[in-house]
Amino acid sequence: MTARPLLIGALGAGLFLSACGPAKPPAPTAPMAPAAGRLQLQLQTVADLKPVPATLTTRDMADARARISGVLVRLLVKAGNEVRQGQLIATVKDDRIALQTGAYDAQVSAAAAQAAAAQADLARTRDLFAHGVYAQARLDQTEAQAKSASGALAAARSMRAASAEQGAQGAVLAPASGRVLVANVPAGSVVMPGQSIAKITAGPLVVRIELPEGEAAALKVGDVVQLNAEDLAGAATQGTIVQVYPSVTDSQVVADVSAPGLHKNLVGQTVRASIKVGQRQALVAPRRYIATRFGVDYVWLVRPDGTASQTPVQTTGGPAADQTEILSGVRAGDILTPPVAP
Repeated sequence: MTARPLLIGALGAGLFLSACGPAKPPAPTAPMAPAAGRLQLQLQTVADLKPVPATLTTRDMADARARISGVLVRLLVKAGNEVRQGQLIATVKDDRIALQTGAYDAQVSAAAAQAAAAQADLARTRDLFAHGVYAQARLDQTEAQAKSASGALAAARSMRAASAEQGAQGAVLAPASGRVLVANVPAGSVVMPGQSIAKITAGPLVVRIELPEGEAAALKVGDVVQLNAEDLAGAATQGTIVQVYPSVTDSQVVADVSAPGLHKNLVGQTVRASIKVGQRQALVAPRRYIATRFGVDYVWLVRPDGTASQTPVQTTGGPAADQTEILSGVRAGDILTPPVAP
């Protein structure tokens, strides 16, 4: 009978003690927005950019080609080497040409002997003609034979020179000064006339872009093209169209973009580029108004009571390097403040 009142008393004491426990902390208050640095968002006219494929290359590409068929006996360059115009970069040899040149040497020797004999015979005939031994007809015949022998000698020498020149064409020379991009024909390979031995850059570095022919009107010389600096190892983020090629290849129009600071060791690399295809209205804010945490961008909005609150936004690159375009999360007329401490 006495246990029940004791149990009730214990429960009452526990409830009393729990009611006397520590109070819950008050909800955090929003920080006040500083008066300085506030920005009211307004719609701005910005360029409507379209991403296009682009490649870092040179204005021209020069191929060092074999001029004769034969065996590539020497390759003096490799990819990455700098060469100057006219430099020997490979040698092609055809043993048949050497044998042919030797045969022409023999013909030259024989023709030279015949020409010498004809000249000696002409000298004797002229002497005898002067003494009245030979008639004019014999002299004319001897002179014709001497001229024929001299002509045969000149022809043999020309054929021998042509054969020697053909053999000299086995030297593959650099057609332009630049850097070797490809030189993948190993020594000992059989090559044919016109086969490319090495590909060499020529001309200034450019970013070559391609655009569908239906949008070719967007390409104009002098227009600015946005380039990704990360792809260009920190080079300029903007370039200028310097040439639009008039031909259409595979339904694509090609243009060259010049930009300062391009690195020649990146030739052939893909570059992310964007060109202007029109204009549109957008919300643009300086980058310092954007705070990023865990991959999410935030801005601080100024409430009517003067406090600041964070709002997640979706952003993209702005028209300038220090600007950001806000795609969603805010609207025109909202007032931003630089990030504040909570």
